[in-house]
Amino acid sequence: MKNFKIHKFPRPRVLIVGCGDVGMRLLPLLTPHFRVFATTSQPERRAELRAAGAVPLVANLDHPASLRRLAGLAPWVVHLAPPPAEGALDRRTRNLTAILPEQGRLVYVSTTGVYGDCGGALFDESRPVAPRNPRALRRVDAERTLRRWAQGSGAALSILRVPGIYAADRLPLKRLQQGTPALIEADDVYTNHIHADDLAAIIARALFRALPNRIYHAVDDSEMKMAEYFDAVADAYQLPRPPRLPRAELQQVVTPALLSFMSESRRLRNGRIKRELGVRLRYPTVASALSCKDV
Repeated sequence: MKNFKIHKFPRPRVLIVGCGDVGMRLLPLLTPHFRVFATTSQPERRAELRAAGAVPLVANLDHPASLRRLAGLAPWVVHLAPPPAEGALDRRTRNLTAILPEQGRLVYVSTTGVYGDCGGALFDESRPVAPRNPRALRRVDAERTLRRWAQGSGAALSILRVPGIYAADRLPLKRLQQGTPALIEADDVYTNHIHADDLAAIIARALFRALPNRIYHAVDDSEMKMAEYFDAVADAYQLPRPPRLPRAELQQVVTPALLSFMSESRRLRNGRIKRELGVRLRYPTVASALSCKDV
């Protein structure tokens, strides 16, 4: 009987750009199927990434020279890195597209802030963007930059628009402890949420199942106003509920950055992630998450 040599096919490669908290939650979902490369701008995080099963790479999107080693590294890419803190353009994403593969697949994690203030309207992914602040403008620039790259390279791009991310270590506890006020009911805004673990699962499903050049709302089923969210967290952690003020008074006591978050009201439909990606949320609402001991 002849000896047959068993050839192991190499696992496909995926690159996570900006592997922070959500990226770390994503790693255990990908490492059984992919050889995962993960970038960080902090050399001291290499051991953490390696222990989680990734091949760590030190790279900085603000420095194009540091990205050269990423060129052609993986045909599957997850872009989690935030835009710069200033300006109207996302030059980080522009630098990234210079080394992205042709005819690959990329999932970009954007923000629901690209819609601006919608007056509490309920809508799906067909609504046009209308950014109102520089932070949202940079996200729109990133989305448009990636669309141009995808069209020119024949790549499959999927954009996840993500609201406020929460988890046990991502709750407004400090704000509640400090007694930062919220808006009265008449002035309050609708806000959207997603648990960090659910977001990681949505990203993984988008890699496998998302349609090319498609936008998805990565939001849960909650329909809450912002002060309701603060009240729910306060009750779960036995903290005082925040005082409520009219907008005219509140804008005198909070930072402009915080006020901008409290000036946009929208409700996003999430049917597309369920129909097309087959998503089943572990935490369909904030209330369901807060009722669990592990949040």
